Amino acid sequence: MSGKAVFVYHPDLEKYYFKPEHPFNPTRLRITVSLLQELGLLKENDIVTPRLASMEELLLAHDQDYIRAVEKLSNNCFEEEGLFFGIGTEDNPAFSDMHWASSLVVGATLTAGEEIMEGRADHAVSIAGGLHHAGRRQASGFCIYNDINVAIRYLCHKYHIRVFYIDTDAHHGDGVQWEFYEDPNVLTVSFHESGRFLFPGTGWLNERGKKEGYGYCVNVPLEPFTDDNSFLECFREVVPPLIEAFQPDLIISQNGCDGHFYDSLTHINLSISAFQEIPRLVHQLAHAFSGGKWLAVGGGGYDPFRVVARAWVLLWAEAAGLNVKGNIPLSWQKKWQKISPCTVPQTLFDSPEVSLSVPRCQEIAEKNFRAASQAVQDTLIVLNKYI
Repeated sequence: MSGKAVFVYHPDLEKYYFKPEHPFNPTRLRITVSLLQELGLLKENDIVTPRLASMEELLLAHDQDYIRAVEKLSNNCFEEEGLFFGIGTEDNPAFSDMHWASSLVVGATLTAGEEIMEGRADHAVSIAGGLHHAGRRQASGFCIYNDINVAIRYLCHKYHIRVFYIDTDAHHGDGVQWEFYEDPNVLTVSFHESGRFLFPGTGWLNERGKKEGYGYCVNVPLEPFTDDNSFLECFREVVPPLIEAFQPDLIISQNGCDGHFYDSLTHINLSISAFQEIPRLVHQLAHAFSGGKWLAVGGGGYDPFRVVARAWVLLWAEAAGLNVKGNIPLSWQKKWQKISPCTVPQTLFDSPEVSLSVPRCQEIAEKNFRAASQAVQDTLIVLNKYI
């Protein structure tokens, strides 16, 4: 089923770096690549070097005055005017070479899209991407430029395609939703912890798009402590019928892994097994409905040693059609234990005894499924009517 896959990466992507104590630490990219290489899952000929996004490409999804502000703040990180654009805050501090580093992240996702649409690959993975909160003129949630929005605008314009976007980050994919809120050529689906409890406080069932895009925006807000079974039940309830009805030319998935029970910034209770099953389902749907065309980006994930590396190893393994073994090489454990604040994992999958026990799991699952069912039925009515 797999098809050819490419891994878009360069060590310079780690230069998207706010400050040492910031939770969004790009070292997670190096840790992930290191684990892939130690496991023998990533070869040199799998890797494609990203290019920089041009000003013209950034303007597809960002206002010029915002881009100019990012450029200016890259050289002087303490300009107060940055606050008008959401830069200089605790979440989004300015940093040196911010425009260049952010443009490279966007360029990596553009490169991944081009590899697919030019026929050089069926699947492409860009783990540095997934910056789904940034708006047209606003940094937000650790995101300066929105690589997903730029890539979708670019690919839709150049190749005249329809895109199905799936976001399974624990935080709502608000920046992508609002960019395509009136666009019937892009259907966005976001599974996330309810905005009652988590940033950015959006992603409600009644956010469904408007004008020509009405019905092409789908949100499944989940209860805190949602586990694997409930999350995957909602995913299977929503995504397959919508993809079948929409018939996309390309599927883009945002693979934030901050819904793991180890993650310190969210309250979702997923295990690593969920981060194997989600891309497996997306992969199957891509071959069934989009000619195999699947672009996967990264996203949130704030426990790099215990969660991010393992989750994105499984993402790449699924995209590339590779089998994974359960044990993590001792050489990798020794290398990264030196800087890890916690004990690094010995296996790719979690032991059942380390997960959080939730006494209300049945009640949580029922609430989640009701939300998922309502979301999919409302949109299917629109899709079956207009498509």
